[in-house]
Amino acid sequence: MRVLVAEDHRVLARTIAKGLRRESIAVDVAATGDEAERMCLVTAYDVLVLDRDLPVMTGDEVCRRLAPLAERPRILMLTAAGGTEDKVYGLTELGTDDYLAKPFDFAELVARVRTLYRRAPKPPDAVLRYAGIRLDRARREVSADGRPVDLTPREFDVLELLLKFRGEAVSHQDLLRTVWDENLDPRTSAVRATVSRLRRKLGGPGTIAVDTGRGYRLTP
Repeated sequence: MRVLVAEDHRVLARTIAKGLRRESIAVDVAATGDEAERMCLVTAYDVLVLDRDLPVMTGDEVCRRLAPLAERPRILMLTAAGGTEDKVYGLTELGTDDYLAKPFDFAELVARVRTLYRRAPKPPDAVLRYAGIRLDRARREVSADGRPVDLTPREFDVLELLLKFRGEAVSHQDLLRTVWDENLDPRTSAVRATVSRLRRKLGGPGTIAVDTGRGYRLTP
């Protein structure tokens, strides 16, 4: 299970994230609404724990913007407004999947997150293709120009994200958040080393380009 916690109160966000990780749940954290939206567009989260009163973009607006996504996460809205009208509005008008008023018991939060995860639709089987590369998400098989390519799980996930962007650059930070975990030191060479091995397995230097200041992209 992968969860995004969108909460601008730093102490509360850290507390929730730490507690969920103790439950063996992978967790990323966003402090603003626009950051939460961008992260959901890049990463397929199972559950979004969303504070309603976020800066830059409110939780309500995040819900509206995520609604058209085919694979949007299940949304658990956190709010200090726990009245019946607020809950009804969130569940019916905004498309949230559950509603939890602050302050809350952490055990209840975990239970609700797990329940939403069980209800989350599984992503459809799909084959991604670009620049002679074929990636079968269901079978986890990859080929380059018809040649089978044996990848580690991490290399597979990096390639899947690059294929989704079809030649557009994917930043080092987005790769780190999506394939690893945001707690990994951003100065680590893990991304660079994994991309280097992936490039070599796909056929050499010309398969993955580095755009200075932007990130990595597949070349046509």
